[in-house]
This record gives sequence, C-alpha cells and structure tokens, in this order.
Amino acid sequence: MSTSALPKSVDGMLELLNARGYFAERSLATVAYLSLRMGRPLFLEGEAGVGKTEIAKVLSAALGRKLIRLQCYEGLDVASAVYEWSSAAQMIAIRLAEAAGDTDREQLSSDIFAERFLIKRPLLQALEPDVAGAPVLLIDELDRADEAFEAYLLEILSDFQVTIPEFGTIKAPQPPIVIITSNRTREIHDALKRRCLYHWVDYPETERELAIVKSRVPGISAKLSQQVVHFVQALRNQDFYKSPGVAETIDWATALTELDARSLTPQLVGDTLGALLKYQDDIARMQGDPLQKVVKEATSET
Repeated sequence: MSTSALPKSVDGMLELLNARGYFAERSLATVAYLSLRMGRPLFLEGEAGVGKTEIAKVLSAALGRKLIRLQCYEGLDVASAVYEWSSAAQMIAIRLAEAAGDTDREQLSSDIFAERFLIKRPLLQALEPDVAGAPVLLIDELDRADEAFEAYLLEILSDFQVTIPEFGTIKAPQPPIVIITSNRTREIHDALKRRCLYHWVDYPETERELAIVKSRVPGISAKLSQQVVHFVQALRNQDFYKSPGVAETIDWATALTELDARSLTPQLVGDTLGALLKYQDDIARMQGDPLQKVVKEATSET
C-alpha cells in the first residue's frame, strides 16, 4: 500500500477528498484537516447515511493507511474491543510446562502472559507501529455502546495507550488517525467530546448531492440524476420517521439505472420506494396523491 503525505492546507484536503469521490463541504474539510495537523480525534455526528463512516474509508485509501474499524454495539466490552488472553493456548502452555517438570510458578505465570498469548482487538491493533504510517481508527456508532465503554476510551484518546494489568502499558509510537461517529441516539459525554474536534454532518445541498450521485453512479443520465436528487431533497422536507440519507440516494439511483429508467414516474417510484425509505409507515405516507405530487415537482424541474 503506497502512502501519501498529509494535505498541507484546507484546499489540499478538499482536493484529496474530491479525488476519491467524497464531495465534502468546506467546513468538514477544514475540521478534518485540523484533526490531521493537530493529531486530535475527529468526532462526527449526524443522521445515518450522510457519509460519516465514509470519510474514514476515504482518508485511509487516500493516505495509504490501514483502516481499523471498531463497530460499536450495546454490551461492547474490553475483550471485544481492546484485548483478551487466549486461555486455550495458555492452558496448553501450562500442561506442557508441567509435563516437562517446570514447577517455577512465578516464571510460569510470567510466561503465560507473554505477548504471544495476547489477542489484539481493534483498539490495541491501532496502537501498533506500521511501516505505512499510523492507521486510521474508525470507532463507528459510539452512541450504540454503553457509557462504561465510552469512559474506557478516555485513556486511549488522551494518551493513545492501553494498560494491561498482566502485561503493562502499550503506547502508540505514533497516534492513529481517529474518526468517531455517532447517530446521536444518545448524548456522548462531554469528557470524551473535549478530547476531539467536533463536526455535525448534515444532509448535502442539491448541487453537492448531485455531484455525489454522478460520481458514484457513473451510468446514470443527467436528467435522471437531477430528478432523483430533487425527489430525495423533497422527501427530506416530509415528516418521516427516517429521512433518506446520501447512501439511500446512491442505492436508489443505482437501482433505477439497473431498471434502465430514463425518467421518474409515479409507478416506477412506487415500485422502488423501498430503496429510499426503510419504514412501512413512511412508505405508506407516500402512497397516492403525496407520491404523485412529489414526482411531478421533481420532474418539472428538469
């Protein structure tokens, strides 16, 4: 994997992201640039599907750094996120030592907690040196994890180190590039936010979303791409349980090109609405007259 130098300006960051098909607004490019230059974690909040996770993937690819992803969930603990000891391998080592007549318990205790028995999970992997440079560590959807785990992250984000009682302290020779995302299903504690640079990732405005669609769905026609974006933008003004994100816009545009669509029609939209809306109540609300009205508005603008 080839490596690239960090961008030397906000414009350089914009160019780096654009080259990989991530069309960021300047405010996001600015905070991402500062995160790299200052060595501070980047904390991104926003609705699901607006591109928070994608920026970590893009930075990893653009900078030639390894991407290490920790997907958060309720009940996530240290054994799953940081490290655990291979008890099976340790037991085999103990049995072999006993068979060989090694009875020095202090030495045996030290041996079974050697690094070769240590199973390294994403957070510990992110602290290891890499010839390509410090990896990109993506801590995805932190709001899904418990507050106890969030508190555990404080040492890692403050000093980029992990303390293992049986082994010692492991410190990163070079801090990883940390991207933390949250869909804001709960508030993240201030103590963690203070260690990060913060940015709210909003839905893109029309021109930026159009550029994203054209980049991610190269086979789509100019007319259909405009109609798709106008339709999705209109949907976000509705009172839905979950408005479609950019990811859903791309999925829908891809689905329409697979159907060889040239223009939106109420029938076509109705048949493919599940690519945009993921809740039956939202889909039901868009049936009949509301659907025809939005389709008409979207197609009349092209």
